Amino acid sequence: MVNMRDVAHRAGVSIATVSFVLNGTKPVTAATRARVEQSMADLGYRRNVVARALASRRTHIIAMAYPALEHRFGMSTAEFFTSAAEAARKEDYHLVLWPVGNDGVELRELLGQGLVDGVVLMEVQLDDPRVGILRQTGTPFAMIGRTSELEGLSHVDIDFDATVEEAVKHLHGLGHRRLVLVSGDLDDPRFHAYGPWVRTEDAYRRVTAEYGLETVVLPCSDTTRAGQDVTERLIREYPEATAILVLNEYAALGVVSALNRMGRAVPDEFSVLPLLMVPETAALTDPELTMMRTPGPELGQLGTEALIRQLEGADPLPPQMVPAKLHPGGTTAAPRA
Repeated sequence: MVNMRDVAHRAGVSIATVSFVLNGTKPVTAATRARVEQSMADLGYRRNVVARALASRRTHIIAMAYPALEHRFGMSTAEFFTSAAEAARKEDYHLVLWPVGNDGVELRELLGQGLVDGVVLMEVQLDDPRVGILRQTGTPFAMIGRTSELEGLSHVDIDFDATVEEAVKHLHGLGHRRLVLVSGDLDDPRFHAYGPWVRTEDAYRRVTAEYGLETVVLPCSDTTRAGQDVTERLIREYPEATAILVLNEYAALGVVSALNRMGRAVPDEFSVLPLLMVPETAALTDPELTMMRTPGPELGQLGTEALIRQLEGADPLPPQMVPAKLHPGGTTAAPRA
């Protein structure tokens, strides 16, 4: 088995220098670091993560806390994870997924074991108990999402105002004047203070008022069946509607399937526009969904970078707001005369 002595001999440096390169405990010149790293690659040397953690008192592991029991795992969510993992890898960190609840109980227990250097929070509530626990334990963290009070909190998020504005502008430009937002169900205890749903609905009410449109919002839970059920209600109670905006990706699939089952042509009779979706999900329907493309890759990367900057003592990353962008498909068109 290749060891540090072998690496040092091949690179022409001391064992201590190899240790400095591996653990970051003392600076070395760029040329020396390059020689050591090339020797490691040539010999197939693998770092001992446990020894490194003991030497530096850091694990170089960060956790992404995702409340999997409260929030369904979708293709949009997967993009956040994969981009965050790639951003961590580039900075020589490992990212692990912690499917812990929003109440913070499991999070406190895991933090007490010293397994990670810091935490990236996902699916943030307006008043999130996890934030208080992270502060109490002195754990570095960054949020992909926003609480109501943001002073001193490192965060990145979707720009829900800009996302909704572009979606409504698109439909209004096609000639639609009777829109319905299929939003989240804020009466569900899991989501009563869920930032994305609250902010999307607030933005929609503001934007439709600016356009002089009637504001119609129907609550819907995060399942395909719920999307089917709310579509039946929509046609029954709002027969004059011509366009449907849908917040949840699973519900959007249900909306399209229900319209097809009921013989309501998309987009000839109804335009359908999901507000947060990825191309892989949009391609599951026929026709393929026009959508607001979720900025998961950007936010996963930015949230991870914000945390790593804290851990490395670098200048903090300013708050970043990234809108979803209109992605063309086949489910929006001018309303039938």
